[in-house]
Amino acid sequence: MVKISKRDNKVWVTFIQNVPAVLKGNWNDWKEEKLKPRKGGFYSLTKVLKPSNYEFGYLIDGKWVIEKDLPKVGTMFGSQNSLLEL
Repeated sequence: MVKISKRDNKVWVTFIQNVPAVLKGNWNDWKEEKLKPRKGGFYSLTKVLKPSNYEFGYLIDGKWVIEKDLPKVGTMFGSQNSLLEL
């Protein structure tokens, strides 16, 4: 799940999973960022991004996982990334 909040020229994006996950996206050259455990048994990470389009996905148990409710784009590796349109 992704929650989005816009203010001025910045966008707060919270990435949420119900299992431990690593977030990877093109906003930081695909560097790994671990979602942090939260009360209630879920994991999240909030990023402040500039309005633009971003590709991302999660590593969960070593497998690439994308958001079901967001648009998808194909990659040169034959997989798909989630598309975040801010």
